[in-house]
Amino acid sequence: MTVRISPIILLFMFFTLPRVPVGAQSLPEPTRLLAQDGIRVPIYEGFEQLHPLFTHETDTLRVINFWATWCAPCVEELPYFDELAREQREQPVQVILISLDFRKQLEKRLLPFLRERDLQATVVVLDDPDADSWIDAVDPSWSGAIPATLLLHGTRREFREQTFTREELHTLVESMMEEYP
Repeated sequence: MTVRISPIILLFMFFTLPRVPVGAQSLPEPTRLLAQDGIRVPIYEGFEQLHPLFTHETDTLRVINFWATWCAPCVEELPYFDELAREQREQPVQVILISLDFRKQLEKRLLPFLRERDLQATVVVLDDPDADSWIDAVDPSWSGAIPATLLLHGTRREFREQTFTREELHTLVESMMEEYP
């Protein structure tokens, strides 16, 4: 027996099913969650937990930014990353902001910061004080200074240890998207 579905029903189903952004991908399982007033931030106690983000070749462009609330240049460029996450929500782009804030400042500084800014980009905390053990895994050229950003798309890796302007970030993302559609 063949079942035929009307094109009108198919259209209805397409527009009423919940939509998941094309670039949304699950993160590795965190050690714990920091949660307060509706804000939930995954905490990774060790770089090894996040390592899969840096090794998996994917059709999704990953924009991974290392930052902290105490870093003025990081805070200055953060709106550009959040804007990128908002604009590319339906595209195969994943913006991940990895906070390197100190453990003692997470509840008193990071959560209020996130609440004030209503960031749409994915924010996670890397709680691994032994940066010397994992900086080279991100990029051997990284001195450890922040802000630092890694872009991954297919087999291409671009690492930048700099503060971005809006135009610089968008230009780099566009070039990564064009090169590996």
